[in-house]
Amino acid sequence: MGAFGLAADAPCPRCGGTGFVRHDVPVGHPDFGRAIPCSCRLADRRSRRLRTLESISNLPALHHLTFATFIPEPSHLAGDRAYNLSRAYQICRDYAAAPEGWLLLSGAYGCGKTHLAAAIANARVDMGEPAIFLVVPDLLDHLRAAFSPQSEVSYDHLFELVKNTPLLILDDLGAHSSTAWAQEKLFQLLNHRYVAGLATVITTNQRVDEMEPRLRSRLMDPRLVNHFPILAPDFRSGQNLGQAELSTLHLLKHLTFATFDPERSDLTAEARQNLRTITALCREYAANPHGWLVLSGVSGAGKTHLAAAIANQITREAPGDAMFVVAPDLLDHLRATYSPQSSVTYDRRFDEIKKARLLVLDDLGTESATAWAREKLFQLLNYRYNALLPTVITTTSKPDELEPRLRTRMFDTDRCRFCALIAGPYRRGRQNGEGDSPRRARAK
Repeated sequence: MGAFGLAADAPCPRCGGTGFVRHDVPVGHPDFGRAIPCSCRLADRRSRRLRTLESISNLPALHHLTFATFIPEPSHLAGDRAYNLSRAYQICRDYAAAPEGWLLLSGAYGCGKTHLAAAIANARVDMGEPAIFLVVPDLLDHLRAAFSPQSEVSYDHLFELVKNTPLLILDDLGAHSSTAWAQEKLFQLLNHRYVAGLATVITTNQRVDEMEPRLRSRLMDPRLVNHFPILAPDFRSGQNLGQAELSTLHLLKHLTFATFDPERSDLTAEARQNLRTITALCREYAANPHGWLVLSGVSGAGKTHLAAAIANQITREAPGDAMFVVAPDLLDHLRATYSPQSSVTYDRRFDEIKKARLLVLDDLGTESATAWAREKLFQLLNYRYNALLPTVITTTSKPDELEPRLRTRMFDTDRCRFCALIAGPYRRGRQNGEGDSPRRARAK
């Protein structure tokens, strides 16, 4: 049967199969004698347009990404992040029920943006409504290919279809090559849909303020755009993008409270009691991270082990919530963003570090003491100090050797606990045979 309940080979009763009709209008009317496409032809044209769009849509490969297969409150997330993801899920479900305006989903790789965007598209298709899902680099490739003489569809025709489709979902905005042509096409596309107020869903892992200015101004218009940042880390790795690249915690998984020995027999009674007390404080901090914790002492005293143990315990309960970075490495990561080959801007990299849920900054004071390095570290730590973000710092520097602006914050007893380990080097003691007792070491 055909679209109107007729046999597939039966002619349309309105046009007799010609595809055109003439309106019954008086002589002199603009439509007098003019052939107008029949409704059967319009339906056929609409069907062809949809087939063209479906041929370039990525949705068939994403049929499994639905609201039913999305986990809105995964058990590994901290409470506020689980709530944030649950809100994103509900917002997307509401949007799928009645698409209106623009929905912008931003967040790190793997946080669930694409799944939610595809779920919107799949829900609309299940309702019998058109929805086109396109990864931005793929869209640009399809437009380029339309210039080829072998293309089955012209560039103008394809671009018009994408511009005017009732619901367009663009995945990974910002992942495309930023050529002048690509920027111009995306602006034309999004500006058309912006002016027309056409329903559009966009996902991106970029910050909006890093985008091309003309796009940025439209994406930041609250009258049309609902921007929802997703805070969840990468579901695949348990880390957000910044942590995956910056944090070295994965190399220190063996440094836990269970593997730390506060009862070192090579220590004096006073040093052993000091180590017990500080270990207990670190355990308390890991259970309830709040404010700053500074661990000071000589190299090998156990500062890094305790700091890593705090981070490892927190990440077991909430994967992706801790960033562990050595101070000189942190500065190297910031310097690397100035390279033309860098895939991330300085501002974004700095934000990833300064806004980490828990930052462990190891070996503060071993970095090169240039004016730039001092300024960056002050900016980083001053932000975290004012924002009351949990921060663990280890240092071999004595208090009077610390940069004065940082020293005043470290000794603010309302926000910081400064712990001085008086134990000597643990590793050197082991290597010298002092792990069990000084007497046994001398016997060796």
